[in-house]
Amino acid sequence: MKLGDQLFKLRKEAKLSQEQLAFEIGVTRQTISNWELNETSPNPEQLKLLSKTLNVSVDELLGNDVKQVLVEKVSNTEKLAGIIIKILKVMAILFLFYLLIAIMSFVFFNRVKVNTENTSQTVYLECKLDDKEYDYLIEIDKDGNIVESNGSAYISDFLKDQEFKKGKMLVQYIESYFKDNGGSC
Repeated sequence: MKLGDQLFKLRKEAKLSQEQLAFEIGVTRQTISNWELNETSPNPEQLKLLSKTLNVSVDELLGNDVKQVLVEKVSNTEKLAGIIIKILKVMAILFLFYLLIAIMSFVFFNRVKVNTENTSQTVYLECKLDDKEYDYLIEIDKDGNIVESNGSAYISDFLKDQEFKKGKMLVQYIESYFKDNGGSC
């Protein structure tokens, strides 16, 4: 809609005659008529006075649909906020999943701690039976033979009549013993 048409419509809605509007703005009735006929246009100061007198924004007076632009911007902002919230939720879930995997890995890999060097390795067993914890340390040379072993008295007692040359066999025996008796290593 052209400025003149919009001005005419708004003047009629405000129930003002051309003379009354001209008096408020400080121009002649003929100037208002020329504006409404789109023969001339008001200057920026006159637009501000028209806006104030007709109780509308300059954008509305000029026919700019600012309300629709604002509605679209708010709608787009709400959509963007929704997307961001979904992304944050996914990131939080992925972080918690990663944290859970890290904790499970730490627990699993720390059950049997192996320290490998060029000449030997050390196996550390943490075992449980009847809510009690037992530790056992086995040092194994590069050929798999036991160099030294010691730990909780309970484990040492049930091993005292056993002889093992290979570290792997000793580890399997201890784990099997605890499993067979309702415990774990």
